[in-house]
Amino acid sequence: MPRYSEKRIEDFLDNDISGFYDACDRMDAGASPAEGIAWIRETHGERWAEMLAYYFDNFLDSLTGTIPGMRVLVHDIKTAGLGVWGLSNWQRETIGEAENAYEILRMLNGRVISSEVHMRKPDMAIYMKALESFGIDAATTVFVDDRASNVIGANRAGIRCIRFRDERGLRETLIDAGVPIPAVAE
Repeated sequence: MPRYSEKRIEDFLDNDISGFYDACDRMDAGASPAEGIAWIRETHGERWAEMLAYYFDNFLDSLTGTIPGMRVLVHDIKTAGLGVWGLSNWQRETIGEAENAYEILRMLNGRVISSEVHMRKPDMAIYMKALESFGIDAATTVFVDDRASNVIGANRAGIRCIRFRDERGLRETLIDAGVPIPAVAE
């Protein structure tokens, strides 16, 4: 039996009620889980602080897994001789758990994590930090993200962007742009 009712989970994921996403934004920018929990306790109450603590204690259960086809796509891109890096708004105490659990994260050539550099997407500074860290040029880089605000932020940094919807569409877009990877067989 689940620990929380559907209604309680729904309320937890409603930022106006629990402050969950505001707390995540703070932690993605470098605050620790303890600081995020304390902030929620002060601003939204003990029940939400307790639930955020439970979330961290059971973090891997919140991950839904690798998007179908993405591990193969990353492999195909790397086999074509291109680099694949990660740029993520993520909380530093949990990124290691995700990397241990998911091979695709270990396949990356490198990563910039918001909480480690104290900057967040869509702030232009984090894109510039990523380009510098990876030793790549904005003019020859393609940034992929599922959030429109992050795509806009990367565009402001001079990086060509693709808004992610699914693996097949991304593969087709990359092929159309000249990336030498196999097409999806019909």
